[in-house]
Amino acid sequence: MSSPSEGSVKAILYALGANGGIAICKFAASIYTGSNTMLAEAIHSLADCTNQVFLLFGLREAKRPPDASHPMGYARVVYFWAMMVALLLFFMGGAFSVYEGVTHLNHPEPLKNATVALLVLGVSVVLEALSLAGAMREIRKIANGKSFYRWFRETRQSELMVVAGEDIAALMGLVIAFVAVLLSAVTGNPVWDAIGSISVGALLMVIAVFITREVKAMITGESASPEKQAAIRAFIDSQEEVECVINLITLQWGGELMLAVQAKMRPQPSDRALIDAINVIEDRIQEQWPQIKWCFFEPDIIEGKYDTPKPL
Repeated sequence: MSSPSEGSVKAILYALGANGGIAICKFAASIYTGSNTMLAEAIHSLADCTNQVFLLFGLREAKRPPDASHPMGYARVVYFWAMMVALLLFFMGGAFSVYEGVTHLNHPEPLKNATVALLVLGVSVVLEALSLAGAMREIRKIANGKSFYRWFRETRQSELMVVAGEDIAALMGLVIAFVAVLLSAVTGNPVWDAIGSISVGALLMVIAVFITREVKAMITGESASPEKQAAIRAFIDSQEEVECVINLITLQWGGELMLAVQAKMRPQPSDRALIDAINVIEDRIQEQWPQIKWCFFEPDIIEGKYDTPKPL
């Protein structure tokens, strides 16, 4: 079975290959036809290509080993690059498309050959759909039966979330562009082409805001997914050396996880035996969840002044 990181790389490469070919075709078609909507779509695809390069760079940088300045490694750097992607999608993809649309709304120019634009958009829809299918295939492997919306809100894989969001925005944008160019061709009114550009830009900006909101939560510091956190707590509670879990904190660190546990241990014959018991439990936890790279285990009591769990 491929790792989550490998699945993300596959999805990014699907998107990069599709968007690279699409961008070239769109730019050629926009020059030939004079379609502003097609130009907006070409800029969008170019922004997507840049975004995918950013994500690949982020995944590579995240694999750098820990050092004195970053003792917990660089795994969270993927969140920075995901935020850069969201900003690029918003400004380069969305705001530029809206600007171009407004400009041509005030100074409309007729399309030269709508058939070419429609053909390119139709092919782009097929390629973008294949890219989205590749991303969804990787998502289904890790979603555990969740709906896409629920997975999108709960996932801690920023790079895969960004690729899926981009692909959905691109596919919806292509449909809008196709309708806009078709209406311009049928009615002979180039205003529809400008409206299409504005609509595509607005769509990209909305998607970028959603992505930014999710990435912001990751940068701020999110726990593991609710079901994983519950599973870890249940697993520790089930260990024969543990009487009960008092407190448990998880922190997502890119593709890795940090765990802090406060637990009441069953009586042990010596201090050394208690330490050995804790070490055994930590080994079991990390064997069960290899992505847990740091496990901090504190034995404690819940009697007297510790009737309620104290902060870790």
